[in-house]
Amino acid sequence: MAERILVTSALPYANGSIHLGHVVEYVQTDIYVRFLRSCGQDVVYFCADDTHGTPIELNASKQGIPPEQFVARFHDEHQRDFRDFDVRFDYFHSTNSPENRQYAEAIYGRLKDAGDIDRRDIEQTYCEKDKRFLPDRFIRGTCPNCKSTDQYGDACEKCGKTYNPTDLIDPRCALCGTPPVRRNSVHLFFKLSRHEAFLQEVLKRPGFIHPGLATQLQGFFEKGLADWDISRDGPYFGFAIPGETDKFFYVWLDAPIGYIATTEKWAKESGRAKDAMEYWAKDAPTRIIHFIGKDIVYFHALFWPAVLKVAGFHIPNEIKVHGHLTVNGEKMSKTRGTMVPARDYLEQLDPSYLRYFYAANLGAGVEDLDLNLKDFRLRVNGELVNNVGNLANRALSMLAGPLEKKLAPGREAGAGRTLVEQALARVPEVREAFEKLEYRAAIKIITDIASTANAFLQTAAPWALVKKDAEAARADLSDAADVAYLLGALLAPVTPRVSERLFAQLNAPPLTFQALATAKYPLLDRSRPLGTPEPLLPRLEEERVNAIIKNPVADIPAPGSGGKDKDKKSEKKPMDAKSPESPAAAPTPQASPGAGAGTVEPVAPADIEYADFAKVVLKAGRIVAAEKVKGADKLLKLDVDLGEGTPRTIVSGIAEAYTAEAVAGRRVVVVANLKPRKLKGIESRGMLLTAGPGGKDLSLLDPGDVPPGSEIK
Repeated sequence: MAERILVTSALPYANGSIHLGHVVEYVQTDIYVRFLRSCGQDVVYFCADDTHGTPIELNASKQGIPPEQFVARFHDEHQRDFRDFDVRFDYFHSTNSPENRQYAEAIYGRLKDAGDIDRRDIEQTYCEKDKRFLPDRFIRGTCPNCKSTDQYGDACEKCGKTYNPTDLIDPRCALCGTPPVRRNSVHLFFKLSRHEAFLQEVLKRPGFIHPGLATQLQGFFEKGLADWDISRDGPYFGFAIPGETDKFFYVWLDAPIGYIATTEKWAKESGRAKDAMEYWAKDAPTRIIHFIGKDIVYFHALFWPAVLKVAGFHIPNEIKVHGHLTVNGEKMSKTRGTMVPARDYLEQLDPSYLRYFYAANLGAGVEDLDLNLKDFRLRVNGELVNNVGNLANRALSMLAGPLEKKLAPGREAGAGRTLVEQALARVPEVREAFEKLEYRAAIKIITDIASTANAFLQTAAPWALVKKDAEAARADLSDAADVAYLLGALLAPVTPRVSERLFAQLNAPPLTFQALATAKYPLLDRSRPLGTPEPLLPRLEEERVNAIIKNPVADIPAPGSGGKDKDKKSEKKPMDAKSPESPAAAPTPQASPGAGAGTVEPVAPADIEYADFAKVVLKAGRIVAAEKVKGADKLLKLDVDLGEGTPRTIVSGIAEAYTAEAVAGRRVVVVANLKPRKLKGIESRGMLLTAGPGGKDLSLLDPGDVPPGSEIK
């Protein structure tokens, strides 16, 4: 039987709205699934709402509604947001379902039969007034580390320290406010510690998980794998554990089982499979791929495979892990309005813009992705609108106007045919990049193809030919239309609605990667008339982009203002240029000559906040090529691999300390989010970190044996 591919995204928690940070994962996964389908693969894509646990129970209680009613609201909202972002699941289910209960009970039974469930007496906090044991989020108190008040029972939101609920100072019940007492309760544990050898073998499987993450996970083995508490005391919103009294499955036991339950529901409703076991049986001819964020790697790479192995199910073949989203270089914040709900974006902008921007910045690694609104606007306008969109509009508008929507036959030879054939020759590169999840590399090739085609049109100038030699103009424009058709196919996984518009304007059927494997010039059926051309996408306007943030930083009252008179102009006098408070007088960081950003005079060091330091993105890189910069004795031009598919050009002032030959192959540390600047006419996109006073006395910092692109913290 041919291999079938089952792809999942992590289950969104039904405790709130989808925001743009969540959207990264679902867009990343959807692009991959669309690409596989375009290649002719047998693939299904599943997801579900994660609906159980304490936070949902607590929030439903605050609203005075049953948890089932609370999660149902978000179930509908989530599906609507995903649909409007062009994310297409084969089925979107819920973990609060009969199918999930069925498989959770079955898997638990197999774990129990295998001797992998242990009963242990543990001490917990208990509220005598509410007559219930209090899970972490039902307890508030003072952090034992930083002494911040009103913190949860599992972690401090101020200092980030994690702890046990019993460690809280002056704890109180979050429901009634009374101090809890301590009582013992029997809990059920999955013996994860028994499966260390198996999990070590899984982590070594090629392609299972990013090598850097596999290395990080070794820390759990060094400390000794802890057995996993899979039960919670009632009352609790979840599934009751068979054979137990007032015990419920912990949410992390039944949440990943939701992948299986969703497969079951889809199988029964679609008729495309008998049941979930056609995909999830131990020996099923299935490739299972999970897409997740880096914050839930432990559960998916250790706990989940061990549970599946003991229960006799299919182990995931690959776990694809992405980083987090920052906005304008900072962690997303509700206060600053940068934790943007998906619906706020969709009310302003076409999803194609964001899907494109995410793809243009996503690689196979786990580095974070920054949604800088200015970069977003400029990049989308420059690449998607002005490059790809402009090519299609230039070619099709002239063909549909004075040339009456008629295409020219393919040519035996000439620059136009060469243009199309060279573009076709790059399809395997794009395909390989999508297969490896190096979307940014794929986008780079796609935009290169579009740029070359635009340059061809600029040289051919068919607008000047159309009156003198209409057929020559038609031939050039038809070849450009061929390239536009190809671009529609290559971008279809990323911006499906843009490709659909383009195919309609070309009056051509959708072009797939499967068809491109054997495609030849000309790509278009030149006997068919064109459709009606129009701009594929309007330019992004700054006002519309900024509108997705409802309360930007500028609108937040200054500390101590109390929010009063926020609409009045400040009465504070402008700062003197030499005043210690003036930004112009603030100390400038001293840059190493290796930075390629010019020499900066030494200044007295000043203390900075952690938030300032956190803005700097440091990544491991490898110099793949180096050469002297003409007319500059101190500069080397470097090509540095940062795991982005295409090496970056960095101009660095290290030539007095290193020759070009000496640095080739060296591992380096790079400031990766420095604004580009030109040095000797060369755009430099980053800065190397060095140690030493400068000149000949410089040493490149070595990050060690880590993959290019690894984030350094």
